[in-house]
Amino acid sequence: MKHILFISLTLALTVFLAVGCKEKTKEKTQITPNEAASVKTAADTKKIRVIFDTDANNELDDQHALAYLLFNGDVFEVVGVTVNATRGGGDVDSQYAEAFRVMQLCTLDGKIPLLKGANGIFSDIDPGNDSFDGADAVNFMIENSTKNQDEKTILLAVGKLTNVALALKKAPEMIPNVKVVWLGSNYPEPGEYNQENDTTALNYLLKTDVEFEMVTVRYGTPSGTAAVSVTQSEINETMPGKGPQALSPVEGRHGESFSTFGDYSINLFEHIDYHGDPPSRALFDMAAVAIVKNQAWAEKRKIPCPTLLSDGTWVEKPDNTRTITVWENFARDEIMTDFYDRLNNYVLAGKDAN
Repeated sequence: MKHILFISLTLALTVFLAVGCKEKTKEKTQITPNEAASVKTAADTKKIRVIFDTDANNELDDQHALAYLLFNGDVFEVVGVTVNATRGGGDVDSQYAEAFRVMQLCTLDGKIPLLKGANGIFSDIDPGNDSFDGADAVNFMIENSTKNQDEKTILLAVGKLTNVALALKKAPEMIPNVKVVWLGSNYPEPGEYNQENDTTALNYLLKTDVEFEMVTVRYGTPSGTAAVSVTQSEINETMPGKGPQALSPVEGRHGESFSTFGDYSINLFEHIDYHGDPPSRALFDMAAVAIVKNQAWAEKRKIPCPTLLSDGTWVEKPDNTRTITVWENFARDEIMTDFYDRLNNYVLAGKDAN
């Protein structure tokens, strides 16, 4: 009888322990959202491959977008930077000089390729010639978008689309290998600076099969990147001394010398016009970099590709099988918080960035 009782107790204990272990195992697999995010971050270590195309000397948002990109070296593989000339900021040499200043202040001059692109517009340039306006930038895009790669290179354009359109015209075989993310347009309303600087390039790209995403501007509305704006007092309070120390002082475009991008940012904001109440300035281009980094910081929707008329108005094509992506409703506070955080906790772009 004692023997039977002993066996019964042993079996009961075994069942109890087995159930308990199973419950503990079940509990262990139910991780918190923060733990889940950590697991995803650890597993998803592949960087976003980007060629950044900019009219760097126009206004001040290009400079902040470029610095933000270069300070996210753990997120982006910055293949290179190309410049183009729009009607503000001078010719392509001036655009190049400003991009070079920013790269110096980020201590990355000479470490990431910087190339000159087009002065003119797409319809006036023949990329079939041996030497054409914008050849250095265009050929760089082609060479670095047709190599062996596991995923698409993002052509992140924050000025006119001339360089990008010329590259695709010269080498249409690169179309499956790239995605164009363009900061521009007031869609569905007419107008916008980047769009107006080369409507022929935009129309050409819309007629191709390239994957195309439009990061809207929408001046004066809360739904475009125009809403990602800052006041001068916010910059003055937040930016002093931020970013790495340049190897030597860098002369800014308005004079004076600077050793950090943060100090140069303050100077740029001292030489710009402000809009709205309170008076502020939008960082349109920086918002475009942000939504490539984190798509949760805006809303996107696919639409049948519309047509852009010569007067800058859009015509909807609801039956068009070609679709493009439109970005809108940007999370201003989250974007600016991350920008400021990266000024304090920068990871410089380059081959050695983790």
